[in-house]
Amino acid sequence: MKPNPYDAIPAVITETIDETPLIRTLRLRPERPLAFRTGQFIELGLPGLGEAPFTPSSSHFISDSLDVTIMKAGFLTDHIHKAKTGDKVGLRGPFGSAYPLEEFENRDLLILGGGCGLAPLRSLFLTLLDEVHRYKSITFYAGAKTPQDCPYKDAFPEWRKHPKVKLVRAVDVVPPGETWDEEVGVVTVLLAKLDIDPSSSPAVVCGPPVMMKFGTRDLLRLGFREDRIYLSMEKKMYCGIGQCRHCLMGGYYVCKHGPVFTYAQIKNEEGLWD
Repeated sequence: MKPNPYDAIPAVITETIDETPLIRTLRLRPERPLAFRTGQFIELGLPGLGEAPFTPSSSHFISDSLDVTIMKAGFLTDHIHKAKTGDKVGLRGPFGSAYPLEEFENRDLLILGGGCGLAPLRSLFLTLLDEVHRYKSITFYAGAKTPQDCPYKDAFPEWRKHPKVKLVRAVDVVPPGETWDEEVGVVTVLLAKLDIDPSSSPAVVCGPPVMMKFGTRDLLRLGFREDRIYLSMEKKMYCGIGQCRHCLMGGYYVCKHGPVFTYAQIKNEEGLWD
């Protein structure tokens, strides 16, 4: 018998981590293990307040604990940011498609992301590190508006130590009084530093729609194949199971057919970057 997709697994918040003024990571312990594949999403609900879809930001090799990184952007996320260690939430899922890790094996992989789009990319990156011998190299380009808007600040120095990892960050601007010793400019400027063969390398892109639009355009110009550019299209999802129609994108439901698509799959869909 298939599990009821409306049933929620109770989970307790074991830790909260303030990543930026608007982004917080919740570390959750589900009542029973919640297995997912990196790139899939879950529905996180607060009793009496509602629920919303979020992509886990932890490795999919860990199922008894789950990290979810959430940007404060409205009613529910505001209440989620007010939640404390020991509070209980409900989790449904996992739902949707995952990153096809088998397609990345024995290749140089590019990860390009910005803002809260780094949440699913953190999950992918940590999952890749758990079996890093399967991949030739991992180039991770991460962008944010300002230095204080960069999530996972404490983790980047440790991630950079890995011999197969090249990790570079860029911020749009450095406000007066803030310090920054990395790149300045939108994250796509980092593509000028790319030293892998685009014709044989997969690329994973996640971030705000405008960043994904121009990032995909630049990847195509560099020679990345349309069927090897993987986009995480998380916009407008709500119910998670294709009933509410909020996430209809041309002929696809993002929650059921995605959220992970290749550019080749969806390049002609109406409202792709809306």
